[in-house]
Amino acid sequence: MTSPIRTAAPRRPGTGKTVAEVMTPNPTSIRADAALEEAVAFLVDSGYSAAPVIDEAGRPVGVISRTDVVVYDRERLALPKAAPYYFESAGEIATAVREEQAAVCVADLMTPAVFAVAPDVPVDGAAARMVALNVHRLFVVDESGVLIGVVSALDLLRHLLSGEAG
Repeated sequence: MTSPIRTAAPRRPGTGKTVAEVMTPNPTSIRADAALEEAVAFLVDSGYSAAPVIDEAGRPVGVISRTDVVVYDRERLALPKAAPYYFESAGEIATAVREEQAAVCVADLMTPAVFAVAPDVPVDGAAARMVALNVHRLFVVDESGVLIGVVSALDLLRHLLSGEAG
C-alpha cells in the first residue's frame, strides 16, 4: 500500500531572487532625535516590533525596538531616583515621569548596530546573514547608504511560501 503523503524534493530557498524583490520598500522610520513618547506611540500604533532609526540624511544609524523600550523601563524602575516617590502625590509622580520621559530621545535607547545589505544581494545570502547575526531584519541601503527598504524574516517566509523560491 502506498502512502497518501508525498514529500517534495528539497529545494534551495531564494534561488535567483534578490533582496530588492522581496523587501518591504520605503520603510517607515523614526529620527534619532525623536522623543521616547513618540517612538512608543509609533511602535504601538503601527504594530511594528522595531523600526529603523535614521539621521537627517536618511541613513540608518540604529534600530529601536519594543525590547529596547522595555529594557529602558526595567532599568529605570530598578534604579529609582534618590527621592522616594511615596512622599509625593500621584499627580506629582505623573508629572515627574512625563518630564523624565520627555528628556529621553530615541538615540538614548536604540540599538546602535546597523545590519544592512545591498538590494542586489541574493535572498539566500540575506537569510544566511540574518541567521549568522541572530537578527529578525536587515536594512536595505543604496550605494550612498540611504535606507531604501527592510527585509525581515517574515518577508523571507512569504517569499518561501509563495512558490517562487526555487
